[in-house]
Amino acid sequence: MAINLQKGQRVDLTKGNPGLSKIMVGLGWDPVQSRGGGGLFGALFGGGSGPNIDCDASVVMVDENDKIRNNSDVIYFGNLKSADGSIQHTGDNLTGDGDGDDEQILVDLSRVPEQIKKLVFIVNIYDCVKRKQHFGMIQNAFIRIVNSANNQEMIHYNLSDDYNGKTSLVVGEIYRHGADWKFVAVGTGTTAPGLADIVRSYT
Repeated sequence: MAINLQKGQRVDLTKGNPGLSKIMVGLGWDPVQSRGGGGLFGALFGGGSGPNIDCDASVVMVDENDKIRNNSDVIYFGNLKSADGSIQHTGDNLTGDGDGDDEQILVDLSRVPEQIKKLVFIVNIYDCVKRKQHFGMIQNAFIRIVNSANNQEMIHYNLSDDYNGKTSLVVGEIYRHGADWKFVAVGTGTTAPGLADIVRSYT
């Protein structure tokens, strides 16, 4: 049974799950205007007038100083796989499994380089400034972690804050704690206009 987290809560990933290595991190959201559920990766959400809303999920791999080592440590739609192979962004989700994930990221914790201490999961709105869009137009945002070995959902965090005016979300972090890995529900909204601006804060 999945653990439902509130903002700021932390939970062990590997301590109580010996041998856990491969996980799937699912991220989802719905547009306020739409009656339907979430779409596929890169789906253009909309309803009514104005441009559609295109949300993108990313992972930033950082060291003990919360800094990225190089650009290849940013995993997003333009760089779907980390150089070490520990993280794989699945891109278009065409499985039609109906689980509500809009984007999925596969992580092999055993392959994450020792220098990497934290994986930061981010969702931002593509071209938000030009389109005058923000996360007040999005609802039902969540992050969940699934054990890839048995497809069991381990953690679920619904982002329920008021993100009106925010254009990017730091959703959660998976981080090292000694020999183990933990997850923290972050849920912090920022006004960074694009992924490059978010990444800049880790350089």
